[in-house]
Amino acid sequence: MKRALADARASDTLNIVPSDDAIIIYTSGTTGKPKGCLLTHGNVIANARQISEWLNFTENDRLLTIMPLFHMNAVSVTTMSALYAGGSTVVSPRFSASKFWSIISDYQVTSFGSVATMLSMLLNTYPDGVPEGLKTNQLRFAMCGSAPVPAEVMKKFEETFNCPVIEGYGLSESTCRSTFNPPNEDRRPGSCGLPIGNEMKVVDDDDKEVGEGELGEIVLRGDNILKGYFKNPEATERAFRNGWFHTSDIGYRDKDGYFFIVDRKSDMIIRAGENIYPREIDEVLYQHPAVAAAATIGVPDQLYGEEVAAFIVLKEGSEAGEAELIAHCQSQLADYKCPKTIRIVSDIPKGPTGKLLKRELAASIR
Repeated sequence: MKRALADARASDTLNIVPSDDAIIIYTSGTTGKPKGCLLTHGNVIANARQISEWLNFTENDRLLTIMPLFHMNAVSVTTMSALYAGGSTVVSPRFSASKFWSIISDYQVTSFGSVATMLSMLLNTYPDGVPEGLKTNQLRFAMCGSAPVPAEVMKKFEETFNCPVIEGYGLSESTCRSTFNPPNEDRRPGSCGLPIGNEMKVVDDDDKEVGEGELGEIVLRGDNILKGYFKNPEATERAFRNGWFHTSDIGYRDKDGYFFIVDRKSDMIIRAGENIYPREIDEVLYQHPAVAAAATIGVPDQLYGEEVAAFIVLKEGSEAGEAELIAHCQSQLADYKCPKTIRIVSDIPKGPTGKLLKRELAASIR
């Protein structure tokens, strides 16, 4: 190594500008074939700045990276944003619920990035809270994204571990985060928060902005939005219209400007002409005391076009049958939204980042 360094020639100065390509990150592929998101140096720095300033990171912050480094949550949320503020990050080889709180204590972690399934796993592993003897009072909050956190999971996590969950929203296409809840008393559980430096609005099928509380597609514009899809000009052209990136996510904005994500367009179930959003059903299922994980999908039906089906993982030591779970849904949902079939399974397929792979569930039932 010393000889190689001595023989090395000085390289030419690199003149990098914000518009230069920096990284290609592939989408998770939960709803189809993964696409390569071509992000620029400007995109990466913009999102690091947006996250760092919004969450008030300083040189005293130490973030835990437990997501894989091929995912922008790890790159942008827990690495680049920490470094932008002069802080540091602890990189864990993989997420381990059994070792998690020891890592938080040993490295004095102040915040970590996560997905909803990780929070559920921590609750299942530590139902009585953080083990005694571990130091976690320096922990400011958990950051959660990639998919909405079920309200019951968030409530139980915060009560059990005395750790606020700051929910945000974004995609690989937005260099990860486009919104975050405020890290203070203005935080709104159930909302993905406020835009953190990019523009965001909700539009109808004609690309016209809808009013407060009205459902539509989330569209984005700003310095953190990707340059385009790698070697896929057709997908790039479909995603951008009039300078706005179309996310294919359905949501709404309230009177105070907070955004709420309802579901993916591709996940929406259309039963006898009625639009049904699986997340609403999942939220109800998570309220049942025996349910550890839930995933609702649409399956083909000759009469109604699609019918509602749900997959359930029960908590260890708990019991509940299909009839009981359907009755639970009927007590809180309109009849047409209630699952007509519920399957109790040992596990729900997940991708490397913890996202539930609903397309695999759909394939298993057809």
